[in-house]
Amino acid sequence: MATLTNFVFYANDPQTLSDFWARAFNYPLQRFEGEFREMLLANGLTDADLAKRGLAESTDGSGPRLFFHHANGPKTGRNRVHMDLQTVQGRLPTNEELDAEKDRLVALGASVVRLIDQDWGPAHEHYYQMQDPEGNEFCLH
Repeated sequence: MATLTNFVFYANDPQTLSDFWARAFNYPLQRFEGEFREMLLANGLTDADLAKRGLAESTDGSGPRLFFHHANGPKTGRNRVHMDLQTVQGRLPTNEELDAEKDRLVALGASVVRLIDQDWGPAHEHYYQMQDPEGNEFCLH
């Protein structure tokens, strides 16, 4: 059975984009250093290789781990997969909580595409469609 280990993004600036997502998830900012860096270098990677990568992960493994690789060219369309971020755990956020988290992410460099406020069958949808600093789409619920 397969297990999800990482989300991987191609990025123009992998380290800057990894910093955005680390801040979005309240992860510590990370660089490839210490024993991890030495292990990567010992296995054939170079400092130039590491400069083209980024990493965002929680210290306790509680959240998703995100890797960032340097892209060969610019992003030219919509993502075929996107992440959904939940503003609060275990319940729907109030409008004030949703707006406050949207504002926090915008201050980190995200942008708002639109506010979705509609009925989808029996469910009411109220969330923000957003983009990270390099245009990768995500939704904030």
